[in-house]
Order: sequence, then structure tokens, then C-alpha cells
Amino acid sequence: MTTTEPEAPRRRGRGARRAARTAKTIDWLPELERGIPYVDIVSPEQLERIHDASMTLLEEVGIDFRDDESIEMWKAAGAKVDGYRVRLDREHVMELISTAPSEYTMLSRNPEHSVSLGGRKTVFTPAYGAPFVLDMDNKRRHATIEDFNNFAKIAYMEPAMHMAGGVLCEPMDVPVAYRHLEMTHSLLRYSDKPLMGSVTSRERAEQSLHMMGIVFGHDVIKDTTVSTSLANCNSPLVWDQTMLDAVKVYASHNQAMLFSPFVLGGASTPASTVGAVAQLSAEALAGVAFMQLVRPGSPSVYGQWTATVAMNSGAPLAGTPEIDHINMLVGQLARFYKLPWRCSGGCSSSKLVDAQAGYEAARNMYGVLMAGANFVLSTTGYLESALCQSYSKAMLDGEQMRMMYRLGKGVNMDELDPAMDAVREIEPGDHYLGTDHTMANFETAFFMPELMDGEAYENWNANGGVDANTRGIEMAKKVLADYEEPKLDDAVLAELDDYRDRMKAEIPENSL
Repeated sequence: MTTTEPEAPRRRGRGARRAARTAKTIDWLPELERGIPYVDIVSPEQLERIHDASMTLLEEVGIDFRDDESIEMWKAAGAKVDGYRVRLDREHVMELISTAPSEYTMLSRNPEHSVSLGGRKTVFTPAYGAPFVLDMDNKRRHATIEDFNNFAKIAYMEPAMHMAGGVLCEPMDVPVAYRHLEMTHSLLRYSDKPLMGSVTSRERAEQSLHMMGIVFGHDVIKDTTVSTSLANCNSPLVWDQTMLDAVKVYASHNQAMLFSPFVLGGASTPASTVGAVAQLSAEALAGVAFMQLVRPGSPSVYGQWTATVAMNSGAPLAGTPEIDHINMLVGQLARFYKLPWRCSGGCSSSKLVDAQAGYEAARNMYGVLMAGANFVLSTTGYLESALCQSYSKAMLDGEQMRMMYRLGKGVNMDELDPAMDAVREIEPGDHYLGTDHTMANFETAFFMPELMDGEAYENWNANGGVDANTRGIEMAKKVLADYEEPKLDDAVLAELDDYRDRMKAEIPENSL
């Protein structure tokens, strides 16, 4: 005689939704196809004034390209060169940037994770560059390679993250000389989404590119974009050899670059929103123009990273209204230039996952969404003005990005007629909870957060009175426990391991 075990009761509420999410295949989100209008913050005439100011800076003041090889390239292109100072005619700049594509696609090793950006498309990416982490014991400490691997896994598992990322944190337990090898290896192994390469020297860029070639095929990466890497201008008005060498390496293989002045408004730019934008736009356009000298048609992303500076202390600030204004102005200029553009998203100056961290990140991201950025860096985990990466905030921000994604998609007018039918089904004063329409749509009609608590106080208190930071930590532990590696072919992984290990053996540990 056989017996059948009684069916377990169905779990309900947030815990059930959380369990369902981690028990099923993740529904990764494609790049956001924007369904809401842009916010154009100035008139066309005012935008023309800012454009003219940027062109005037490039023509009259000029910009330093502190690299002999790059200077020779500018001379050959007919630019006015005095030492390292390059002065560019506006017609020349506009001609060069016109060869950059307005949209491009990044191939992933899993084709389902390939993404396009530019136009009305947006990708969200993790935070970049923090030397510290706020760990799962809520302690601030130096980041390690284990943390880096963990954040690579979290970014892979997060449905709204469209890239593996770049310097997810700085693994301080790995010597600088070959830190890039470990990071690139991790991004290629633990995620199958597009990635960012090293830009801290020509050799490191070449080695990152070689590792991409092992995974994608060396012939493939000669022309097919699989990465988008960072090129920071040293504001005010300097492109240095390190960044220019990286541009030359990646551009020669048609890999995309982000031309992003690292702007501290009021310190490295004039203490003026429109003045800051005029300067950073000149810097970014000069970078895009240079990449087009290296390889016409290579994907070049215009944009910036901006914080304002507290004039009473010099400390960088996130979440201020001027950052929103700058993003909106840069977005409007990008559409004028027909270039994809980048900014940073969930940024905060807070030291903890607290109210400040939440409202600064939300203010920044809402402004970014309204401005229409195509490449949003640092959407998850960012604390201390990029000095610290938080496990908890990475999870909380990931959920926020799914909500931002829903906001950016706009409304679906196809829902109106079925909703009207539902209205006709009930009597005035009745409710919709049992209607066929509600039963068919309750899981998708409205976003149902897992980490934001909406329970009655009594239920929340009975369940331990857990705050958002603790919920984020617990979710990070859960996601890492449930992580499944997107396997590389054994031979490919062996070749990747061998290359990393050989380069580490060849590079002196104390070299910088």
C-alpha cells in the first residue's frame, strides 16, 4: 500500500515571494526601452549657448593630451598643437564625433544577456572602484578578492543588472601589479554578462583584452564589442597618458569607452552648474574625438561622473539638486550630438545604509531616469562617495533598479479596455479582489517589493522588527547561497586560468 503525503500549505506574503524568486529561474530584464519622455531642462537656444561655450573652450583655451603618441596623432589630423596643449576647431570636433555610432550592442557569452544602448535604451551597471566594503557583519573593512567575487555573483544574479561590471571593489589583498588579472578573470568566470576592462595602463588593458579573447575568441573581439570600459578625464582639461593608452588599446579592437570627466563641481569645475557642464562637455567631446582618430566608428560614450562640493568643508556631496540639473543638461546635449551618454546612479555620501543613503541614491537615480542616460554606472551598493561598497545596499539598490526599470517603461495603454470590463463586472461600493481581471493580473499589475516592508506594525514586530539594512544583508547571504555559476567550457576556463597564472608569475609583485 502506498501513501501520498499531504500537500504542504501554500506560503503567503513577502516570505513566499522571496522564496519563489530564489527557487525559480531568474527573469533577467533586457536593456530598458524607454517609454517615458525626456526632461529637457533648457530651451534649444540655451542649449546652443552651452554648446558654444564648450566649443570656445576647446578653440581658445584648449585641452592637454599628455602623451607624445597622442600629440603626434593630433598633429597628423591638423589640430593646433603647442606642447601638450591641443586646440580644436569646432568644425573638426563635430566632424570627428559624427563618426561615432549613436547606438551599439555589447555581445555577451550568453547571447540572451547581450545588450544595446543609445537612443532610448538604457543599461544599469554595478558600483565601481571602492577600496572598502561594508560587509555582512555590518563592519567596514578593506575589500578582498573574495568580496570582488561575491559582488560579481550578486550582479550576475540581479535581474536589473545588465553588465558584470568593472572594478566592483578594489581587492586590497591582491597586489596592484596583477589585481586587474584577478578582477577580469572573476568577471569572465562568475558572470556571462558584458564586462568592463582594466584601464590603469596600456599593458593591463591589453591583458584584459587578451582574456576576453580567450572567452569570446580572439578574432571576435577584433571587431565585435563585448565590453565598455572607463576613461576618466582629469578635470580641469587634462587627458593623461594612462587613459589615452587604454583608449588606443580598446578602440583598436572596437571595444566601447566611456569618456567621463570625474567632476567635483566647484573644485575641478567652476562653481556653477552651467559652467561645470560647459567644461565637462568640452572634456568628454575631446575624448570622443580622439577615439575616432584611433578608429573611426568605434563606440564612444559621452558623459560624466559628478559630485558637488560642500564649500564649507570640501567634501563631495551626492543627491543634490544641481547633480540632477547637470545630468539633465548632459542628456540634452548628448541628444544634440547624437551620442550615447553615461552618468552615475545610486550614489550616496552616507557611511551607513540609512535614510541618507536611501534618499540620496533615490534622488540621483530619479534624475538620471528623467534625463535619459544610456549607461548608468554605480547603481548598486555605493556608499561614501565611491569609497565603500555595501552588501546590503547592493541588494536594496537592486530592487530599486527593478522599480526604476518599471518606471522607465512607462504605462501600457493596452490595459485600459480589460480594466474597463472589470469595472462593469462589479456593483458600486463593491471591490475588485475576486474579479477575473484581478486574479489574472495581481502578480504583475503593480510592483511587489521583497525588501521594502509594508506590513502592519504588529506583524513586522512579531517577525523580529527587522530594519532594511538587516533585510538587505540577509538577502545577500541568500543570493550568494543560491548562486549557480554560468559555466565556461572546461578548456576555456583552463586557458583563462593558465594565462592569469603565467602573467602573475611574469609581473613583479611590487611594480605599479
